[in-house]
Amino acid sequence: MKTVVISGANRGIGLEFVKQYLACGYQVVACCREPDKAESLQALTCTELQVLPLDVTDAGSIQQLPGLLSGRAISLFINNAGVYGERQSLDEVEEELWLEVFRVNTIAPLLLTRALLPLMDRQAPGKLVYLSSKMGSIADNSGGGIYIYRTSKTALNQVIKSLSIDLAGEGLLVAALHPGWVQTDMGGPGADIDTFTSVTGLRSVIENLNASGSGGFFNYDGSIIPW
Repeated sequence: MKTVVISGANRGIGLEFVKQYLACGYQVVACCREPDKAESLQALTCTELQVLPLDVTDAGSIQQLPGLLSGRAISLFINNAGVYGERQSLDEVEEELWLEVFRVNTIAPLLLTRALLPLMDRQAPGKLVYLSSKMGSIADNSGGGIYIYRTSKTALNQVIKSLSIDLAGEGLLVAALHPGWVQTDMGGPGADIDTFTSVTGLRSVIENLNASGSGGFFNYDGSIIPW
């Protein structure tokens, strides 16, 4: 049975990933900062689900995660945890707010990847995918502003591209994924699609990811997004 590890799994897109991969027969390791308060996640009681604590802003929490996995082989890692940030206009940007978002959206994914690498299945091949955003695309930026979120995702894309190169010889595939504008706490109720539509599309992209596509930036419908 394949194992998927999902960060930020307590709500929205992360929670939908948990539901759909359980339905597909995976063993699911759902990570979130406060499992005891994740009522929707805890309600999914089944033997194939393991809920683990993970605070991606805490280096100690990241380092402890592999030990909690009891040496199991990871077929798929989904870095879903992320934040939008506040006060993002040219007149409002502040250093500390910017750094807080970078810690979660850009630095934590790399540290978490490094911690989990020894457990990644090299034979399947193992896949590592990261929820990025089209707002991190430089070519697609026609609106300006939103400095903090945009730059954190642009930087994440560079991390992902480098990982795809560094891990190519280890039988691991890597990709950046744009989930679409989704009806979540971040996307708001007026967004284009619901979490089911987004995750269904993303799962198809992940399933079809191969060596030639590793290091790519994909929309939830499978189309390629320019860097």
